[in-house]
Amino acid sequence: MNPITLVTNLLFFQPLVNLLLVLYAALGRNFVLAIVALTVLIRLLLYPLMAQQQRAAKKMQELQPRLQELQKKYAKDREKLAQEQMKLYKEAGVNPLGGCLPLLIQFPILIAVYQAIIHVLALNPMAVIDLAKLLYRFNGFPALATLLPIQSQFLLWDLGRPERIFIPVGGILIPLPMMTLLVILTTWWSQKVMTPPSTDPQARMTTQLMNLYMPLFFGWISYNLAVGLSIYFIVTNLISVIQFALVTQDWRGFLARRFPRARQAPAASPSSSSGSAPSVESSRPRRKTRGGR
Repeated sequence: MNPITLVTNLLFFQPLVNLLLVLYAALGRNFVLAIVALTVLIRLLLYPLMAQQQRAAKKMQELQPRLQELQKKYAKDREKLAQEQMKLYKEAGVNPLGGCLPLLIQFPILIAVYQAIIHVLALNPMAVIDLAKLLYRFNGFPALATLLPIQSQFLLWDLGRPERIFIPVGGILIPLPMMTLLVILTTWWSQKVMTPPSTDPQARMTTQLMNLYMPLFFGWISYNLAVGLSIYFIVTNLISVIQFALVTQDWRGFLARRFPRARQAPAASPSSSSGSAPSVESSRPRRKTRGGR
């Protein structure tokens, strides 16, 4: 075993396996609840990093008008533009690469979560034997091995296998990947909420492409891997949205950005002090009268 794999197993994989079993025992031997609880604990552990990433994203959005001015001012001098941009980032206390660290940390955790789910479910006797070798042993704590094998069935799904549900339509079996669709929808929604709108056309196009491809990518992963991982994705997306609201305190701003027509409608009428409703109604017949002339 190479050193990287050994460190990953000791820091992520083996602790997650044991934690999953402890949660499974504490939550009435319900593996879905164990996955949900594990996801919540992981998000709490990563909260400082994720909060930093979300605050940095909001600051970057606030800097967009000034960045756009710099791009116009130094359009022909790329070196000077880069210097001024870095100066602006430094003044605002923003690290443009600050969002990369949480993503890099989440990647090995994601792999470890998937491996932990597969190993804990132990779909054959040999897998149960391999799993028993990974379990911690504590004095005075019930042996985790007594929990095996795990109950992997949840409604229509086997949590340890890929989602393969089909419905007959006219003699043809049509796939119905409900969990995969939920992963796609919640991924799209979380990205839509947490990605600030950009004034730069190129950045806006990149954001739109990411909002399209990332949900499809995670949907493809969910359809081809165990259903238990889909539950992890869904809960993670929902928690991310809640965390974003708590960190930025920007639900009103979010609604205003996502639904601009609702905000612009009152702006078209006169000020409230002069009686907006009567003036709008009275202006309509005047236009008709002028049109008639």
